[in-house]
Amino acid sequence: MSLESDDPRRRRLLDDPLAIRAMAHPVRLDLQALLGKEGPLTAADAARRLGISQALASHHLRQLAKYDFVEPAPGKDNRERPWRLVSTSQSWRKADLTPEALAAADILEQLLAERALGDLADWQQRRPQEDPVWRDNAGIGHTGIYLTGEELAELEEQISALLQRYVDERPIDDKSTRPAGSRLVDITRIVTVHPVEGDR
Repeated sequence: MSLESDDPRRRRLLDDPLAIRAMAHPVRLDLQALLGKEGPLTAADAARRLGISQALASHHLRQLAKYDFVEPAPGKDNRERPWRLVSTSQSWRKADLTPEALAAADILEQLLAERALGDLADWQQRRPQEDPVWRDNAGIGHTGIYLTGEELAELEEQISALLQRYVDERPIDDKSTRPAGSRLVDITRIVTVHPVEGDR
């Protein structure tokens, strides 16, 4: 979900079905996450870290560049060709999506949800060994409440505002902004709206 507010190059509203479809690929999501974590990397470095071939990493980086998710970054010399993120967060929530773009967004959301579930399973394996500050503040919470559409929109804005400070202060791909002792925390919010009572 997109959170960065002021820099249009850091925040991107996705409304092009081809761009959404281009992003909805496990290797491309891995590459974007890696560039966020490590900053600019060459295709060779990214391939080594992901355990894939350099040719595969290059292909997917070029596809991400075609749809403006990554771009070439300055290298140490003319031979080195690193890539960096263009936008560090993307959203399609308030985009005026065509049926084709909605279908692409559905696929992307499914993929992101599957990845979040994988991360949760990994966390559950590691949780017993973690310090209480991490253990007690991560995992799943669940709340069911009756809201109007306007109240749901207000709640979503409030949650995003709470996270906004950290997104603004600590761009995910800027290591220099990470405080000592900080760790990457993925926050995936899945909000579902049930049908009107009596419609089922």
